[in-house]
Amino acid sequence: MPVNWRLAAPEIAYLISDAQAEVLFVGSEYLDILARIRDQLTNVREVIVIDQGYPAWRDRQSAVDPQLPAEGDDVCLHVYTSGTTSHPKGVQLTNDNLIALLTPLTSNNWAEWRAGDVSLVVMPLFHVAGSVYALCGLFIGARNVVLREVVPQQILDAIGCYRVTKTCLVPTAILFLLQCAGIRKADLSSLQLVFYGASPIPVELLHNALSVFRCGFAQLYGLTEATAGITCLRPEEHADLNSERLLSCGRPLDGVEIRVVDTEGQPLPPRQVGEIICRTAQIMKGYWNLPQETANVLKGGWLHTGDAGYLDEEGFLYIYDRVKDMIVSGGENIYPAEVESALYGHPAIADVAVIGVPDERWGEAVKAIVVLKPAQSTNATAIVAYARERIAGYKLPKSIDFVDDLPRNPSGKILKRELRERYWRGQTRRVH
Repeated sequence: MPVNWRLAAPEIAYLISDAQAEVLFVGSEYLDILARIRDQLTNVREVIVIDQGYPAWRDRQSAVDPQLPAEGDDVCLHVYTSGTTSHPKGVQLTNDNLIALLTPLTSNNWAEWRAGDVSLVVMPLFHVAGSVYALCGLFIGARNVVLREVVPQQILDAIGCYRVTKTCLVPTAILFLLQCAGIRKADLSSLQLVFYGASPIPVELLHNALSVFRCGFAQLYGLTEATAGITCLRPEEHADLNSERLLSCGRPLDGVEIRVVDTEGQPLPPRQVGEIICRTAQIMKGYWNLPQETANVLKGGWLHTGDAGYLDEEGFLYIYDRVKDMIVSGGENIYPAEVESALYGHPAIADVAVIGVPDERWGEAVKAIVVLKPAQSTNATAIVAYARERIAGYKLPKSIDFVDDLPRNPSGKILKRELRERYWRGQTRRVH
């Protein structure tokens, strides 16, 4: 189970405790955080510091394969995904889930992986996109080059130094690379294919990337609950820079069925917007210890993604909006409920709503809309500082608006769509 190192200490404590983890591997730079939460980690019986005690711990182990039984339905990857509630949910992925995704790498043409590839792994391994992408290289027998963080110049240097043939990036990382002064001198000649995904890419940014990198680009759309990718816009489908299809996220991968359904679960005709659902052997076993949450998204063998979109006449999928309120900022999934929970405790805040708004740099940015208590005053800087002690930095509001009240329906639910409208007016899609 990977843990997001960017999280605040209380968030890290929750994940480790919720997973009932017994052994914790940690880098020495995080020992201060560990000291603050160690008494909360009641299930952890052993802590191994990777850059101190790990070599000795490793060398004490037997070199003989213990030949323990492994079944297809065994959970082998436990990844937390941000939740619509205040806490993330543990997604249980099995051996069968991963094999269903990885086996077609050698048999279809959406990726064209070869054992001679050099794959640059730069997306975070605590996300399913990063961890599963890394497994692609291992599965094929390619060489994986792993970078610690997304640093544009280091990425460019690694491509030239190691003769990288494939990599996977979020649109924000592609933007940063194109803005990096070093790209004018970078040797990108070895690159054959760049996968991108996690959030929609502006068409102009894609045009620039295609002209600079001069290699194939393939867009992947998916979600943690489906072991990452379920559709692909293949390199040849990027050839026409004026094609409407550049706005799509492609067609289903081998072994994946996609439907767009109405509120009654009935399939919709082409170009009618509804919820995207999928059926595939890649669908998770379920959420860890959350049977009702699992039942809410797994219905009759179909995974309800919470994303809204439509299919065209050729089966290309277009993402239009999110049924859930998730914000995608720089490739990171952020749920407003989690941010709202962190803000509500501020002594001056009476009410708050969090939404995603368009942002040229990050795709979307977190905005908080705040109602203050009578006779109370504060400012955006103080609110952000308060939240910083409770949630990760990338989840913090980039801007805060103060209002007298929030729009609600008769049952008291905040009308998020109404709040978003003023910021998204003029946008062709309600995702950015």
